[in-house]
Amino acid sequence: MPRRTLPDFPWDSLAPYRERASAVPGGIVDLSIGTPVDSTPAVLQEALREAADAPGYPQTYGTPDLRDAVAHWFARRRGVPGLDPAGVIPTIGSKELVAWLPTLLDLGPGDIVGFPRVAYPTYDVGARLAGATPLPVDALTALGPLTPSTTPKLLWLNTPGNPTGKVLGVEHLRKVVQWARQHGVIVASDECYAELDWRDRRDGSIADWAAEPPTTPSLLDPRVTDGSHEGLLVCYSLSKQSNLAGYRAAFVAGDPALVKSILEVRKHAGFMVPWPVQRALVAGLSEDAHVAAIKDRYAARRALLKPAVEAWGLRVDDSQAGLYLWSSAGEDSWTTVGRLADLGILVAPGAFYGAAGAQHVRVALTGTDERIAAAVTRLSASPA
Repeated sequence: MPRRTLPDFPWDSLAPYRERASAVPGGIVDLSIGTPVDSTPAVLQEALREAADAPGYPQTYGTPDLRDAVAHWFARRRGVPGLDPAGVIPTIGSKELVAWLPTLLDLGPGDIVGFPRVAYPTYDVGARLAGATPLPVDALTALGPLTPSTTPKLLWLNTPGNPTGKVLGVEHLRKVVQWARQHGVIVASDECYAELDWRDRRDGSIADWAAEPPTTPSLLDPRVTDGSHEGLLVCYSLSKQSNLAGYRAAFVAGDPALVKSILEVRKHAGFMVPWPVQRALVAGLSEDAHVAAIKDRYAARRALLKPAVEAWGLRVDDSQAGLYLWSSAGEDSWTTVGRLADLGILVAPGAFYGAAGAQHVRVALTGTDERIAAAVTRLSASPA
């Protein structure tokens, strides 16, 4: 008998709705999975090609120039100066890191891993893989009076959030860090959608409009950390900002002491990012124009899709950043999935992301311009 219990892979349960949507004249508009559909930028393809001759094993730690590129990127794009390159490791996509971080940190039975109540399922799965206890939690106060047995060993944040698109502000992050240091809790923040902020710069919701970027603060921001990254980790992926999901190009950065302990396990386990992908990572982190172009493309799709979704009868909540519209008709999410499938539009039920998401659906912006236009036409022609 297996010692761990994993949930069913959620996407398998969408199969009948996919069939229903595919049967609609004009074909399916698949807005369920947040996978990029546009071409990988030429600068990244060229970097991969130039590194194609790779007969030797790559470095688990990543090359020094890769770790330097991550540090410079944090300073330039995330408002985090002075990141120690010793506190950086490339990872085989960010999902791999999310799934295995509790194990890499030597957590196990009796240890608690906290994560948002509405969250990407892999935070829960990662705790289970380690034999630890997964704990969805909305706020630190929900943990109640802490004892050694009820204090999480690891607390996940996700900002901007998947699926909600919610952005945590500096003060929120600062309070979490102060609490975590008081109780000896490691905090890991998944920030993979950080470049895709849709908030109106004229509304005053972000303090310094002359500063570009960041608009979505990082857990490693000095305003959050008081200059110390002790006990803190951030994972980031180029999948979304650079249309690089197929390369599995990502990294984790933060506390050098934590990174060193993670590195030792990864070396034994053979968790190595291929050399050509490491070269593409350096290129992607060093060139910003392609990121701006990709963001502009998603902004245009969002500008079309969001009002159409709302006119059809869905309320869009949060969705301040990221690649999704977190939407609700005030009914069971599977009912909404079915009604949209009848229009040939496939979305993800909020139930995938925890019980608190049971009346929402996640509508992805990751369709081609033609497919997004088809969705808008169908929604406009068929009011809910």
